Amino acid sequence: MTKIAWITGASSGIGKALAERLARGGYKVAISARSAEALDEIAGSFPGKIHAFPLDVTDPPSVDRVRLEIEAQLGQIDLAVFAAGSYTRDYASDFSAARTKQMFDLNVIGTASCLETIMPSMIARKAGHIAVIASVSGYVGLPGAASYGATKAALNALCESLYPELDQHGVKITIINPGFIDTPLTKKNDFPMPFLISAEEAAEIIVAGLGSGRFEIIFPWKMALAVRFLHALPHALRFALTRRMLR
Repeated sequence: MTKIAWITGASSGIGKALAERLARGGYKVAISARSAEALDEIAGSFPGKIHAFPLDVTDPPSVDRVRLEIEAQLGQIDLAVFAAGSYTRDYASDFSAARTKQMFDLNVIGTASCLETIMPSMIARKAGHIAVIASVSGYVGLPGAASYGATKAALNALCESLYPELDQHGVKITIINPGFIDTPLTKKNDFPMPFLISAEEAAEIIVAGLGSGRFEIIFPWKMALAVRFLHALPHALRFALTRRMLR
């Protein structure tokens, strides 16, 4: 029986690469993002395998509507991957509460709306797998990523909190913490990005990780090791290192 996947933030980057990888692996994939044109182009390359469902996850009624449309047209969702998010660098000198709110509205509240619509049906049938794309930026506060890192830390805490109850109901939830991935978002960076990998490589790692059943998928391993080491340091040592990242 063909499994159904729903991926948000699928018009580019990790979401797009993952949708294509799952389609090649036998899934029927529903893809969502704000750009209907980009979604249609992706779906056109995988006729019958990838289906476009345009969506702005910051509009809760639309999230419910699209989920119902997917289930009506394709069937029950077996795997939901919530990858919609945005990234803007910010610093103390130009800090903006409005910009922080905008990132939280999309990265956190948008994801929460998706969780709200998908969890009840999965819990009811005691089956399903949810994956949320966060970032290694959620592990430790890095210069230039105050708001972005805060949203990713929130997603990590959110999924960790939901895990025990969902597990009790037979539903899996996975947090995905990538390092630097070559996507339209990271192309805006004007600084060296260590251990950069392609979105296609990231998709392969994610698919393997989802199959393993573990709670967290964090990669590349060198980046994972670096942020975990940084997180474990006393504040004085950590700040001595992060000061060197100032631009």
